[in-house]
Amino acid sequence: MELGTCNLEPRTWNKTTLLITKNNNLRSLPPLWGGLGWGYSFMNQEQLIASIRNVPNFPQPGIQFKDITTAMKDADALRYMADELYHYYKEKGITKVVGVESRGFVLGSILAYKLGAGFVLLRKPGKLPAETYRVDYALEYGVDALEIHKDAIEPDDVVLLHDDLLATGGSANAALQLLRKFGNNPIYVSFLIELEFLNGRPRLGEAKDVHSLIQF
Repeated sequence: MELGTCNLEPRTWNKTTLLITKNNNLRSLPPLWGGLGWGYSFMNQEQLIASIRNVPNFPQPGIQFKDITTAMKDADALRYMADELYHYYKEKGITKVVGVESRGFVLGSILAYKLGAGFVLLRKPGKLPAETYRVDYALEYGVDALEIHKDAIEPDDVVLLHDDLLATGGSANAALQLLRKFGNNPIYVSFLIELEFLNGRPRLGEAKDVHSLIQF
């Protein structure tokens, strides 16, 4: 992406680097539009993994909880996650991003904005005011349910379903089954973290594509 010529010297401002080539062409690094600034994250994959806190015995004994709040509070980590996921999906024709309550709302809404798509809330029971579809499911430490408004998805929508974590695949499969109630829309599924040893991915066979940013 060429933005024309510029006589400015190379500089760093607010953790954002602008590169000036030898012939004074201003070259853009991977952009992040939408109020979070234009620029480039200085984070890498190893640093992102290190920024995620491991909490033992939460929410019950024997579970090692991957806490992404420590990554999300870091501006570089948040920008890196958003940029990496955006670049993966930017050519997929996504028209709706569906975020799973509640951590899926954070990057899901950022992705929707960057992709020029609408954002849909997939919530726990009793949280949505209008008529809903509902799916009950078992998860690794109990039972739960998810709901979505019946008018959330149109027949021609290309859907990106986003959540923070893929473990056993219980909640992700329930979310996928909810979206299937609207018809045969193409559904991409995105996660920040995948716990590969729990083998949740095979439960998402109806998805067009399943992608995770980090694997443990």
